[in-house]
Amino acid sequence: MDVPAPNPTDDAALPAVVKDTARQHLVKQGASGLSLDAVARDCGLAVAAVEAAFPHRDDLLTALIVDAYDASGAAMERADRSAADSGAPAGARLLAASRALRQWSFAHPAEFTLVYGSPVPGYHAPQDTVGPASRTPAVLAGILRSALETGELIPPRRTVPGGLLRPEALELFGGAPAAPFSDIVERGIVLWSSLIGLLVFQVFSRTHDSVLDEAAYFDHAVAVAAETVGLVVPLGEDDH
Repeated sequence: MDVPAPNPTDDAALPAVVKDTARQHLVKQGASGLSLDAVARDCGLAVAAVEAAFPHRDDLLTALIVDAYDASGAAMERADRSAADSGAPAGARLLAASRALRQWSFAHPAEFTLVYGSPVPGYHAPQDTVGPASRTPAVLAGILRSALETGELIPPRRTVPGGLLRPEALELFGGAPAAPFSDIVERGIVLWSSLIGLLVFQVFSRTHDSVLDEAAYFDHAVAVAAETVGLVVPLGEDDH
């Protein structure tokens, strides 16, 4: 039995309809070209109706950003939970979560660009985006915390000096652990930025003319990045 499409005049369905249309605009014009007038026109609504849900363009952008962070974070959380439930070691959990983020990123390139591409001119992200944006690093932090507790980490040869991070970054991890892993949060940020940077290169086709198998390369790059936090990522012939 077919499920009827949401009625854009239904107040409860209106935000979802507007956001779905706005996502199509992201694909065609990018975030800087997003306007309430154009979205309203394609929804078949008066601008005033769209403004009732999203008074300003920035309100709509914020909603799209929150949705993107939540969706990508949820994909990582599901992959990590599934790997953990199967008894996988921390390195395998990291690979599973990273692959999930890659899969989401390639399936939603416009939304990936919205949150990890160039800043939208004139837009300043409000506090509402902080929690959703923290879901990706929170997954990585959870994996590293688990690896620390189970003794899966290899002590580093070079440490990162303390005093370089904001207190909230340490709080997300639950505080700095004892030596020799007292710099695990600093190293975790290196891992996080390496993962996002790798995805930026792949989603934006920066590596397509130099890498033969981008999926396989991604797995090995994650494994190399994981070495910076002392975590071993298992890679086998059938892992791709």
